[in-house]
Amino acid sequence: MKAEIMAVGTEILLGEIVDTNSAYIASRLPALGIDVYFKHTVGDNLGRITEVMARAVENNDLVITTGGLGPTEDDLTREAICAVFDEVPQVDPDLEQWLRGVFARRPNNPMPERNLKQAWLIPSARAIPNPRGTAPGWWAEKNGKIIIAMPGPPGEMTRMWEEEVAPELRRLAGGSIIVSRTIKTVGIGEGSVDEMISELTKSTNPSIGVYARADGIHVRIGAKAPTQELAATMIEPIEHRALEILGDAVWGFDEDSFESVVADLLDEKDVQLAVMESCTGGMLANTLTNVPNVSSHFRGGIISYATDVKEIMGVDPAIIGEHSVISPEVAMAMAVACREQLRADIGIGITGVAGPDPQDGHPVGEVHIALAGSSRIANETLSINYLSSRENIKRRAVTQSLMLLRRALLAAK
Repeated sequence: MKAEIMAVGTEILLGEIVDTNSAYIASRLPALGIDVYFKHTVGDNLGRITEVMARAVENNDLVITTGGLGPTEDDLTREAICAVFDEVPQVDPDLEQWLRGVFARRPNNPMPERNLKQAWLIPSARAIPNPRGTAPGWWAEKNGKIIIAMPGPPGEMTRMWEEEVAPELRRLAGGSIIVSRTIKTVGIGEGSVDEMISELTKSTNPSIGVYARADGIHVRIGAKAPTQELAATMIEPIEHRALEILGDAVWGFDEDSFESVVADLLDEKDVQLAVMESCTGGMLANTLTNVPNVSSHFRGGIISYATDVKEIMGVDPAIIGEHSVISPEVAMAMAVACREQLRADIGIGITGVAGPDPQDGHPVGEVHIALAGSSRIANETLSINYLSSRENIKRRAVTQSLMLLRRALLAAK
């Protein structure tokens, strides 16, 4: 089965929001045995949506759309499906009853009649339930072609995909499926990883790709087979050999995040962490607290953006005066101060210049990170110069801090 993905919305086309839905769907189709060759983004224009959809239907077995299922005049995905299948929509009584019930449960929020278009159906379509919103999806099927329309909000789309759409597609697709395994590494460059595993990259099935990502270098192993079990069996020896070669550089797999791996290590080593951030403005603390249950090992964070706040929170003014606020010495003083102030085992301090302008003779992108440990964990500082934008400098400093923390925890006694 061959598929095409369409993201509908002018706000996506103009870059006002990032289309994460298409990436999500594309990453999950191979495991269902469905090939995807094209993705399109189309603005809120009925003629253009219809044109792209008609061409996609002609060239594929399956077209998956996200967005354009709201109640407003510029939500036009349903109208485009009607045009492509040459059918006229009507209000479905059951959908209307459900929709009015949703609004009835919202106090002082009567349903605008404009929302009634969300209860439309055509003869070739059935509704896909959406308990998280007011926009049911459409599963439209005609002449052997399928159009699946899902809402744009990711929380609604992912639930609809996982609970309603993917199970049905799995039954329909048949044929070969693609299973992938991603090995995540840190501390080795992309070229070096590619060279290290060169003995494996000659394989075509499983195939191997090396990719640079924000959290390190990823090695993706993909196998195509009639069943998921057989594909996993094909991947196993390649993965085993890759792990032998890459060794301690491997920090995670598949959906693992750096922060979740670090949180697990904090728990395993029974270590309490505190952070003091300057140029990252609390991004490290925010990243850590995105991990459920990290509160048992993360004491808290101090955002000491101004120099005098660092002093108030325990950094010796003499250290700042001697070395400058942007220095490895001050980063270490921040790490020690937050460790002591928040009664933690480890403190991390981050200071630097995120930009857009240099500061006190220090260039944009100069960042100093320090880890203040205890009897079990050694102190360490790291100085880097990032050639990037303000946002990326902050994000890369956070990732580097997590890398430093992981290394220290692995070495802890």
